Amino acid sequence: MRKLLVPAVLVLAFSSTAAADPAIDTVSPVSVINADFPDPDVLQVGSTYYAYSTSSWAGRVPVATAPSPAGPWSVQGDALPARPSWAAGDHGFWAPDVSRRADGLYLMYFTGRSTANGRMCIGAATSAGPTGPFQATSNSPLVCDPAEGGAIDPSSFVDSNGARYLLYKNDGNAVQRPAIVWLQQVAADGVSFIGGRTELIRNNHPDEHGVIEAPVLVRRASQYVLFYSGGVFTGNSYFTSYAVSRGINGPYTKAFRPLMTTQTVNGAVQGPGGADVLGERIFFHGWVDRTRWMYVAELGWANDYPVVRGSRVVYEAERGAINHAEIRRNVPNASDGAVVAKLDFADSWVDITVYAPGSGNYTVHARYAAGFGDAQHLVTVNGGTQHVVNYPNSGWDNWRVAALDVNLVPGWNTLRFQHLTRWAELDQIEVA
Repeated sequence: MRKLLVPAVLVLAFSSTAAADPAIDTVSPVSVINADFPDPDVLQVGSTYYAYSTSSWAGRVPVATAPSPAGPWSVQGDALPARPSWAAGDHGFWAPDVSRRADGLYLMYFTGRSTANGRMCIGAATSAGPTGPFQATSNSPLVCDPAEGGAIDPSSFVDSNGARYLLYKNDGNAVQRPAIVWLQQVAADGVSFIGGRTELIRNNHPDEHGVIEAPVLVRRASQYVLFYSGGVFTGNSYFTSYAVSRGINGPYTKAFRPLMTTQTVNGAVQGPGGADVLGERIFFHGWVDRTRWMYVAELGWANDYPVVRGSRVVYEAERGAINHAEIRRNVPNASDGAVVAKLDFADSWVDITVYAPGSGNYTVHARYAAGFGDAQHLVTVNGGTQHVVNYPNSGWDNWRVAALDVNLVPGWNTLRFQHLTRWAELDQIEVA
């Protein structure tokens, strides 16, 4: 999370306390603030949860409180009532981040528009309490380079050795330059820089539409996980993804698939993004009637990789364990361009290992092509229960989806797709 270090242990299932919370014990993410509350940042102090958002009807930096992640949430007012002298306007303050310093003061990073150059820049403010009032620490921005498009989306991180860092994004897409997520070490006060900054990731994928933003860093036992958003926030193209690295300074490798999209949550949230992580929860916003509501979902870890309950996970068949079959590459319209082919014999199969956050019934969506009539695979779950999945004739390289309900156990499960009748190629599976 941004504020507190996640314990460096491997978690293979959601905790019983998470499952026992009736308000969020559901497959789909749940909206907990049904009003404009964009880019939520969430902090826990004692038994109370505090959330901060981009400017809205509630103020320059709205703050809300709740007794639990599921709420009920109550908007308390404006945590930054006095406009910083270097910033313009009473609104247009973006993506705040609040953490507690070692001296007991609360530190807020925020984004405002500079009166000097017109670009969005990062400032800092402190308060004796989490609801404010926060007062600016300086008459000038903390980070502001107009040649890079300015700077937005600050986020704090404290490592296991006590070192404190500021993450942010230069707003390159505002000036037709690269959008880059930067890491800057800071002193215990959070505003004094130590050394130079380090580039972590930049926009380089078509689905990002030139935009990456909203960085949040988490440390796990084996790696650092950098959450970020991409795409255009005003609709369905916005998404949440992540990148991983063995060291805090990188190099970071982006996930093969986003963590949350409109499609992976089956349309329950439009454009899930602007996320923050707090313990076993992920908070984020979604686009609703030209506003952005705050949502919460359960977060689990599979070998130190994040899994969000209610977001479908894609597994490429060609990355499974294959027996008496082969991988066909450069396949038209196939996911990642490859499929498992020649599943033609009694001993032809592919084992795909999938993660389940809890026990129960899951739907497996198998993307296939069958070119010589209807085909079937025998699907064995964890070496025991067997099912038959039917593949109606589709024609080769004409990919369709067949659904199959299976029961999975918490943690890792192995699904074996084995030849049964006729012939079908397997592209990928999604587990919901």
